[in-house]
Amino acid sequence: MDYNYTLKYRTFNDLLSDVLNDLSSLDQENQIEASQLIKVAMRVSYDLGLRVQMTKERLLEVEKGKVRLPDDFNVMNYAMICGEHTVAQILPQGTHTESLNPVVPKYTAFPDSTNCNQKVCLEWNKDQPCITQKINTEIRTYKLMYQIKFVNSKFIDCDCPNLKYTCFDEAYIKDNFIWTNFDCANLYINYQGTLEDDQGNLLVPDHPMLNEYYEYAIKQRIIENQIMNGGSNGAQTELIEVRLRAARNNALSIVNTPNFSEMQKVWIANRLAQYSKYYDMFKSHAGQMSSRVNNAV
Repeated sequence: MDYNYTLKYRTFNDLLSDVLNDLSSLDQENQIEASQLIKVAMRVSYDLGLRVQMTKERLLEVEKGKVRLPDDFNVMNYAMICGEHTVAQILPQGTHTESLNPVVPKYTAFPDSTNCNQKVCLEWNKDQPCITQKINTEIRTYKLMYQIKFVNSKFIDCDCPNLKYTCFDEAYIKDNFIWTNFDCANLYINYQGTLEDDQGNLLVPDHPMLNEYYEYAIKQRIIENQIMNGGSNGAQTELIEVRLRAARNNALSIVNTPNFSEMQKVWIANRLAQYSKYYDMFKSHAGQMSSRVNNAV
């Protein structure tokens, strides 16, 4: 997905430390339970939508026509079938490593093949590998990419190019699995994933206009828990509610503001609509008018 801002991430513990600095008296009295506030951060991330989630990638091995999706999978951006690959062995060193280093162009750079009637092979960067995967002491280099068509579903982004392809290889997503019409292959997917790091720690966006939304949402829950336990913080609650409402509006306005490419798509769609409304009606008369002019001359 495209953004109109640069998005960084920080751990939930960093966010909580900033909140505890503002509520130092409650922290010293041990009245704040961190485990009760994780769900608040997750709710705020869900409220902000897919645009704040992390863009991740994974190489999956399809066997018997299906493969399980990653646990942090939310929405598919695009996918490609990996072709032949070369294997290089390296000497074992350090701990177990498993990483994926793709060197692929953006999917919008793919040639238009909506009218193809056979499998189309795409080869990019002949001097460089398309995808390099490191597993233990083995390095796999994939150099060829094949198109695959996906059936439209709620788990696929509306701008995903795989929805427009017409090719033999097809797939669909159901019950956290990718089901394909072929038995086995290596499938590269690019998707929007849950905000987690490699160790499974919860992450939150680190942006000046988004941090306040997270912080005031957590502060609201802390004050609410105090009231539920018999405390009286009416003035603090009213202040937090007002600040939280303003922080949420600012955060949603930043996240949902369309960028240049999205505005360009709207402009193009509007131009096509106006052209179809005012000019398409004269297309059928263009030949007749030219013949009448020639006859008159």
